[in-house]
Amino acid sequence: MNEDAQDARHPRNTQPHDEHPLNLAHLQRRLVDFAAVRAWWPHHTPKNLAAALSVEASELLEIFQWLTPEQSERVMADPETAHRVRDEVADVLAYLLQLCERLDVDLLTALDEKIDRNESRFPAPAPAHGPAPAPEA
Repeated sequence: MNEDAQDARHPRNTQPHDEHPLNLAHLQRRLVDFAAVRAWWPHHTPKNLAAALSVEASELLEIFQWLTPEQSERVMADPETAHRVRDEVADVLAYLLQLCERLDVDLLTALDEKIDRNESRFPAPAPAHGPAPAPEA
């Protein structure tokens, strides 16, 4: 998509970002605007965005690389490590949203459809004594 077509699809947001509720569409709009004012759009090809997404996911993995399962469960207890986890999770989501924008993929619809397919592919076993409790958040 050329820059003119990009701009026509996404008019500039003139309101401060803190006046908008946090939702995927608003965050995706902010990412588009961020890249547009820096003239990064030509570099945000699907290949480059997918590669950047992979790199950021690897940086998230690096935090957990040598932790035991028990240590990984407590990773958010350390403020410095928790900050790193939040930053890397945000980077992963940012590149995923940008990739979806570039390819015109509705992320929530794609996820909903994927869950539907997984429910068909992997049916839940019949409970022996009622449903298992949901994991704690």
